[in-house]
Formats: sequence, structure tokens, C-alpha cells
Amino acid sequence: MTYLELLVGFLEVGCFAFGGAYGAIPLIRDVVLRYGWLTQEEITYLIAVSESTPGPIMVNMATYVGSKQGGLLGALIATTGVILPSFIIILLLTVILKTALKNKQVNSFLEGVTPCIIGIVFATGITMVLENCIGTVAIDGKALVLTFILGGISVFYPKAKKKKISPISLIVIAAVLGVVMYS
Repeated sequence: MTYLELLVGFLEVGCFAFGGAYGAIPLIRDVVLRYGWLTQEEITYLIAVSESTPGPIMVNMATYVGSKQGGLLGALIATTGVILPSFIIILLLTVILKTALKNKQVNSFLEGVTPCIIGIVFATGITMVLENCIGTVAIDGKALVLTFILGGISVFYPKAKKKKISPISLIVIAAVLGVVMYS
């Protein structure tokens, strides 16, 4: 039954995850908690690890959860479940793309979905900051300081240097600061 649950759960994620990985995180969290595959704390760590490893976050998360629940076969089933809807949609879209993009309703849908996805990504970011900085028992001052430092770098570096900061640079800075602050 675990394999069927993995397939159904991650098919749900794959079908309704608009806006990419960050838009899918709340949906993945909901599915994983509903089936009891991970705790809230494990999900938070999984998000951090999935963001740090190469590959799409949704695939990394599905593969890990599937592996934890059903070994190699579970990982394959969960990963297939999360990518199958996108694969099928892309195949269909390539066939009808030229006609669909000329359709006014399709363009209206895409324009309407965009602000929703931005809101979902923003809410996910706020949730992750709150979960990491304000735990269930007390405020983690180090995590709060680290969040403000990284936020400050993200905002002020581009203004000072007139260019964007590389995500890789932010990851390295976060890793170094994390090691320094938590060791």
C-alpha cells in the first residue's frame, strides 16, 4: 500500500504544483504530513538539503521521501509520480502550443496565475523563516541573525555593486556563517 500511496501522493503534487518548486513546497508539505511520512522538522531540513543539492527541489524531495518510505522502488515510484504530470503536459503543450498561445483565455489564465505563484513563494519563504528562527519553544537568535545578514546581503549588495549576487555565493556565505555561528 505504501507504493500506491507514494504514487498517488506525488502525482497530486505533480498535478497541482504550479510555479515550480517553491510553489510546490506547501503542497509537498501537506501531502507528506497527511500520510505521516515525515515530521514538520524533518520537512524543514529536507527543504534545506533539497535546495542545496543539484537538481529540481521537487524531484529531490520526492526521491528522498520515497526512498525513506519504500527503498529504491519507493524512490522510483515517488519520483515518477512527481514528474509524470509535467512530462505529459509538456508533450501535450508542444503539440498545441502555437494555437494555445494565441488564445485570449490561455493568456488570461497565465496572467492570473502569476501573482498567485508569487504569493505562494513569498508565503513559503516567510513560513520557512518563522519555522527556523522561531521554534516551538524559543526564538533561535543565531538563525534570526543569520536570516537578517543574508537578507541584508541580498538587498544591499546589488545596490552597492550594481549587479546581482550569485545564488552560489549566497549558499557559500550561508554555509560559512552557519558553521561559524553554530560550531
